Amino acid sequence: MWPLDPDDFQSLPIQDEQTISEDSLYFVVLRGGLLAISDQGIPRPITADEFRWLDVAVISKTFLGRWRGIPCYALEVEGSVPDNYVVGDLRSWLGRVESGMFYLAGRAKQIVDWDRDHRYCGRCGEPTVLHEHDRARECDDCGLIAYPRISPSIIVLVCNNDKMLLARNAAWPNGMYSTLAGFVEPGESIEQTVHREVMEEVGIKVKNLRYMGSQSWPFPNSLMLGFHAGYDSGELRFNDGEISDAKWFGADELPNIPERTAISRWLIDAFVDRQQKAHS
Repeated sequence: MWPLDPDDFQSLPIQDEQTISEDSLYFVVLRGGLLAISDQGIPRPITADEFRWLDVAVISKTFLGRWRGIPCYALEVEGSVPDNYVVGDLRSWLGRVESGMFYLAGRAKQIVDWDRDHRYCGRCGEPTVLHEHDRARECDDCGLIAYPRISPSIIVLVCNNDKMLLARNAAWPNGMYSTLAGFVEPGESIEQTVHREVMEEVGIKVKNLRYMGSQSWPFPNSLMLGFHAGYDSGELRFNDGEISDAKWFGADELPNIPERTAISRWLIDAFVDRQQKAHS
């Protein structure tokens, strides 16, 4: 479940920026989307050599690290979309590029968004500057330091013997079911969030939490912590307007579920594998 394999990507200290080569990779944010070249419908970042021919103004540029030895940068630019280039949101990369490249694009987009949103101090309103040592912006006037913000959230598959609980968000396409999820509230532990979110969304208590793994989910800046949990007590109820349906499903009766790029699918597949082994 490594989003960025350490054999592929080295997140070097920001002070260790290397000399830009023509094959350096640029993850370019334009008008809130990622500017990319489309190779047979598959997006890819722009090389430094390709970028120098673009008629755009660079607003910010950040060194990310090295992808398979190649220096990588996140840039925010202004200008027009050149011919043969496309601008798409990050979801257009999901499932169409290898997972490490998707997470690197997500890292770049999050860093650009953070840099843009913290150029002025949120406490006193004065301009900020880049921190000397850390990836952060600092206010020289009041001393406030703003680091890139990550929002922790939980995602949980509730299991009851040979059944698993899947639910439908009211905003999802017809027939799509997935696991339960929610954001961590101030003062909560991750485990408390699991219990609270399950109770709030479907009205049941859970037990025997088992941590399964995590996934960066850059929409816009979540870190999803995945669990299996056992059913404890209660009857299903969902009338808060967010969940439109929730049901117990066996491993051989799955509805329409997320693709394998999502941690929700990892949790479902792990349950299915366990059931198949138990019955083999």
